[in-house]
Amino acid sequence: MKLKEILKERDLSQRELARMTGLRPNTISHLCSDNVDRVYLSTLETVCKVLEIDIQELIEVEQSSCTSNRSMYVKVANKFKR
Repeated sequence: MKLKEILKERDLSQRELARMTGLRPNTISHLCSDNVDRVYLSTLETVCKVLEIDIQELIEVEQSSCTSNRSMYVKVANKFKR
């Protein structure tokens, strides 16, 4: 997840993003952490809409899981294409 870097580039705090999205600050904090293992698709959609980015800009797929999760990633990515 690249959210922490995106916020830094845009000079936005986690608290500001929480306010803009209506998500709980704890949720934003979790998305900015290094160990995001689960997240609701609706949460990703909300963040992407508010930041006006595509999901590919927000998430990164680790090489080891790329093969097994590729079809799932493509389905998710296609759902959020503009």
